Amino acid sequence: MVYLFFIATAVAAVLIATKCYYQFTMGNFSSSATMQGKTVIVTGANTGIGKATALDLAKRGAKVILACRDLRRAALAKDEICKETGSENVEIMKIDLGSVQSVRNFAKEFLCKEEKLDVLVNNAAAVGMTHKISQDGMQHELQINHFGPFLLTLLLLDVLKKSAPSRVIFVSSVAHKFGSIDFENLNCEKSFPGSRVHYSNAKLANVLTSNELARRLQGTGVTVNSVHPGLVNTEIARRMPSLMHKVYKAFIGFAFKSPEEGAKTVCYLAVSDEVNGLTGKYFADCKIAEMSDLAKDKELAAKLWDKSVELLQLQPDDISIA
Repeated sequence: MVYLFFIATAVAAVLIATKCYYQFTMGNFSSSATMQGKTVIVTGANTGIGKATALDLAKRGAKVILACRDLRRAALAKDEICKETGSENVEIMKIDLGSVQSVRNFAKEFLCKEEKLDVLVNNAAAVGMTHKISQDGMQHELQINHFGPFLLTLLLLDVLKKSAPSRVIFVSSVAHKFGSIDFENLNCEKSFPGSRVHYSNAKLANVLTSNELARRLQGTGVTVNSVHPGLVNTEIARRMPSLMHKVYKAFIGFAFKSPEEGAKTVCYLAVSDEVNGLTGKYFADCKIAEMSDLAKDKELAAKLWDKSVELLQLQPDDISIA
């Protein structure tokens, strides 16, 4: 019983320390800058960081596309955003980043309807799907976290360049520092790593992709950056086993950032004049942060790019840069 008391006390101390750390270090973005006349896509915008980002940008007058898989939840999010912001310029479009065809359909529909795209926020993510293979033959978690956003961004490059100055934001994580890229097992051809490892690998892929795309888009007026939003109380782990998810939520609910707090750096990158022209950077708490050594590896980034194009079976007509 004494041991349990000490364990509980230690856990409580860690949680309180984590909460205090975030309160003192959290970046504060409170600009009144508007987004009037801007068009923005936010993936995974029906909940968490994506929803908080969409709400902030809608308040600033942007036309916000909620790019979501679950249309019912997206409709609820839209109603809430419109009610809170007074905006009538919020739309829902269906996308499932775990399906190549769905991503293609989304891009085609968007390009038919819209003439410009000022900001693309690749926010949607998933964890806890380690052993699932998608209909495209890809490890589902990696497809949602990396291949899907990669494909979506490439399919929208022409309109992003046409709309320049425009911005692409990849919501990554500090977890990328624990990731690695194994080209012999990139799509789990040989084995399935644990979910935590897979998530870290995918988040590393986000930063590498962001950096490589920034290099390829130099001079176009399109900037590309990645962001660590912090440890945030979101629904990203909802696919975890029930008990694990309950424990996870109990811990994060108290200690971690709220979705609104987690969205601050994303909104900073989408809105602030301070980041005009900045590209190929990794941000946390509304300032440039240090990415891992692997994330800085240009050869690794270029190789991941080529391998991703190969696995997605992309043709020259699909993308304006290869």
